Formats: sequence, structure tokens, C-alpha cells
Amino acid sequence: MLADTDAGSLITAAQSGSEWGYRMVLPQLVLIPVLFVVQEMTVRLGILTNKGQGALIREHFGRGWALLAAMPLFASGVGALFTEYAGIAGVGELFGVPRALTVPVAAAFLIGVAMTGSYRRAERIGIALGLAELVFIPAVVMAHPSLRAIGQGLGHVPLGNSSYVFLLAANMGAVIMPWMVFYQQGAVLDKGLLPVNIPSERRDTAVGAVLTQTIMIVVVLTFAATVGRAHVGTTLHTVTDMSSALRPFLGAIGAKVLLGTAVLGAALVAALVASLAGAWGISEVFGWTHTLNERPDRKTAKFYITYGLAHVLGAVIVLISLNLVKLVIDVEVMNALLLPIVLGFLLVLEARALPSEHRMHGARRVVATSLCLVVVVFGLFMVPRTLGWV
Repeated sequence: MLADTDAGSLITAAQSGSEWGYRMVLPQLVLIPVLFVVQEMTVRLGILTNKGQGALIREHFGRGWALLAAMPLFASGVGALFTEYAGIAGVGELFGVPRALTVPVAAAFLIGVAMTGSYRRAERIGIALGLAELVFIPAVVMAHPSLRAIGQGLGHVPLGNSSYVFLLAANMGAVIMPWMVFYQQGAVLDKGLLPVNIPSERRDTAVGAVLTQTIMIVVVLTFAATVGRAHVGTTLHTVTDMSSALRPFLGAIGAKVLLGTAVLGAALVAALVASLAGAWGISEVFGWTHTLNERPDRKTAKFYITYGLAHVLGAVIVLISLNLVKLVIDVEVMNALLLPIVLGFLLVLEARALPSEHRMHGARRVVATSLCLVVVVFGLFMVPRTLGWV
């Protein structure tokens, strides 16, 4: 769940606070149950069927539909890597280190983490990296946000403003990402969880949903209390933009260290999760052995090659790209287009692949379906605006 607050999400939250101040806090709170509902379904599907998302789609709909879901997923995972490696490159350049050094080193590190032969070890490394995002908590204290202004912002959500709604859609797209569904369902398999573990996994997912949205909220508050108060509407597209915006309030060194630590941790854990999700999805569709609990050998070679290839592609494209901002926007559009496919399959599989006693029924199903539809609508709303069609 820490991977959900990736480099692109942090930039989106920073822009939200800069442009709309405290009025973007309430949507972040509302997104907590949305995030939980989507990810909780993957927990039950993974544990009760002992299959990943790609394998279930192939089993219930055929290989053609599985390819339709998995190939774009792999593209989405590689696309997410563009965003994360762009963030890593931005952190390096913040300290005067060229991307030609930071990006290859990060790629080698992440490939190495997955090849240790232990899912648990990879998970612990990922959590440690993701917890770096918590440095925004002392930052928001230093920013001294006004409790009165926060209260006013919670009561004022300008849904009639098209610019606000577009940024709201971007925040929703930053919270529900297609590769997260595939990752969590694959992860519960590698953990070897059983039905008795569903309640504890459900609690973990709830804690993760609250934690990741807490990070988004403190980023919004930090930028609302600083940049949003002094220079409303400042445009933030990169790590350098974020650091420059905070410099007058936190000092040059404070802004660099804060942004560098948070974005680097966020980018690394998200890169690990997105690439694993893509590799797991492709492996499930083609029936390849895919587990982090075995070191690379002839049996797991295809899975590890797919995982490593995703990182190589992501790193190379970031190294040669001249316009990383446009690249990140293109990835956001791709994720928005994938959401209907991924969430559609998730809802249908939850109703078809699980035993009746473990399915959602009645009001619970209506609420879950409605929340997923809202996410899809907002995701698709982003596409024409992002592409400049309207």
C-alpha cells in the first residue's frame, strides 16, 4: 500500500495543495474506503482461489481475455517505472548527481532485491523504503497549517469548477492503479496465506489504506500551508519544482533533504511493486512459474527475465527521454484507460470465482460496485483533458 503513494502521487498531492489549498483534503479522506474496497477484493480472491488475477481471468474467460488484461498491465507496469525512474533521476539531479548514474544504480538495486530468493525479504526492504515517505509528517508540523483554514477547506469542495474536478480525477487516478490489483493478489500467494488469514489481511489492507492516504494528506497540507498560501497556483511537475517551491519556507537544505528522502523512498518501493505486478500478470497468463521464494533458475527464468526486462526498459527510456513530464502524463492516461478493464474483471471474478459465502451480497455489493464505477468515470474523465482535447 505504501507503493500506492509513488513519486507521481506525491507530485499530484503537492500540486493539489499548491493550487487548491485545504479544499483537496476531504477527497483524500473519501478515497480511503475506495482504496480499501478495491484491494480487499484481491485479498479474498487470492487466498480463496490460490490463483493470481491473470490466472483467474484465463480460467474463467480464456487466454484471449487474459492477454487483453495482462499485456496492457505489463505496459502499465513499465509505464509506472517511467514515473518512478523519472522521480529517482529528479532526486539525483537535486543533489547534482546525473541520471546516467542514479537510474542504472537504482535499476540494478531493484533487480537484485527481487532475486534474493525470499518474498519476505523483498517485502521488508520495500516497506523500509516506503516508510521514508513519513518524513512529510515533521514537514507539515514545520509548515504550521491553520486548523481553522483546514476546517473551512473540508466544508468547501468546488465540484462546479472544471479545474478542481480535473485535479480531483488525477488524485483518484493516483490512488487506484491497475497494477496494484495484480500485485496484492500475487503477493498473498507468495506469502502462502490461508483462509484463516483473511481477517488479519483485511486489517493490514485497512491500515495500509489509512497510511497511504495519510501521507497524501500531509503532502497536501504541507504545500497548502506554504506554497498554496504564498503563491497560489504554482505549477509543480517535477521533484525540482517541488523543492524550489518549498525552499523559501524550509530552507534550501531542508527542502532538498525532505523531498529527496520522500520521493526516493516512494519511487523505489513503487518501482518494485509495479514491476512485480507486471511480471506476475504475464507469468500467470502463460502459466510460467512465478515466485520470489525461489532464486532464478531454469524453472523461474521466464518470470525473472520479464521482471528484469521491465526495469531495463523503464531505465533506458528515462535515460533517453527529453520530456519526462509528457511521459508521465501519457502514463496517467494509459492507467485511466486500463481502469475499466481491471476493475471490471475484479468485480466479475469476485462474483463468479469465489464460494457464495465469501462473496459480497446486498448493500455491500452495491456500495463496492458504485465506488468502482466512480473511479472508472473519474479516470476516463481525465483522458480528454490530459490530451488537450477539451
